[in-house]
Amino acid sequence: MSRPPTWTPPPCAHATALGTRRGRFAALDARPAGRPQGTALLVPGFTGSKEDFIALLEPLTRAGYRVVAVDGRGQYETDGPDTEEAYAQGELAADILAQAEALGAGGSGSRGGNAGKGDGPLHLLGHSFGGHLARAAVLLDRTPFRSLTLLSSGPAEVAPAQREKLKLLRDALTTMSMEDVWEAMRAMDAPTEETPTDGADLRRRWLRTHPAQLLAAGRQLCAEPDRVAELAAVQPLPKLVMSGERDDTWPVAWLDAMAVRLAARRTVIAGAQHSPNTDRPAETAKALADFWDEAY
Repeated sequence: MSRPPTWTPPPCAHATALGTRRGRFAALDARPAGRPQGTALLVPGFTGSKEDFIALLEPLTRAGYRVVAVDGRGQYETDGPDTEEAYAQGELAADILAQAEALGAGGSGSRGGNAGKGDGPLHLLGHSFGGHLARAAVLLDRTPFRSLTLLSSGPAEVAPAQREKLKLLRDALTTMSMEDVWEAMRAMDAPTEETPTDGADLRRRWLRTHPAQLLAAGRQLCAEPDRVAELAAVQPLPKLVMSGERDDTWPVAWLDAMAVRLAARRTVIAGAQHSPNTDRPAETAKALADFWDEAY
């Protein structure tokens, strides 16, 4: 579970609802002082939310980018159905394409990679499970996007130890309330340096996330096929594989090999683990802006 260093957006950002043809999605929209040279759509991972990207917003807007971080359907402040079928990967990928369209990016058959008027090309980033969704969206239609970043997101299913943890969580979610599962997870967690406020924010996010979304996402993480060859064939599309120097969800060696297969840029953020966006946000933002600048 990502632990945002802060839950308060910087002055450059505001909370909003991104209206699309597939519904409304809670979002944080951050804009630079001048005309944006591009827009980034950020997709959070399993048990995550748009707040996982808060620490990136200010440095990325200083670099000249508009940044829109979203809660997917059933995540935190975005409503969602109660059936697992509604959270199939194809449905969530279609949501991302609708979000891109709402930001002004062209769809299939149009000149792709352009966000709304004055907001420049659209760059797509997915963290962890969000990377699998971003990949699926690009495989459906790459034309809205100027680039794709897979942040701590691997080539296929998660590592065996993580699959065991996800199975335990799925079993708990089918027999226990969200409140009871939260208390059980906290009891099993190693001690952290979270403040009481951090814990309250994490708890609120957990309780507002739909169990069906968590169940469906957990199943997908345990069964995702290797689609790297398909993604490598999507051209032209600059790709970045970024991670921390340690990762228990997908071993770093797996991410190294995936980057080679994709002919992608590979960036490792020193001192970070599975969430460079919260572990080392300044370094992560700089690497992202450098990549987007070159993909312009």
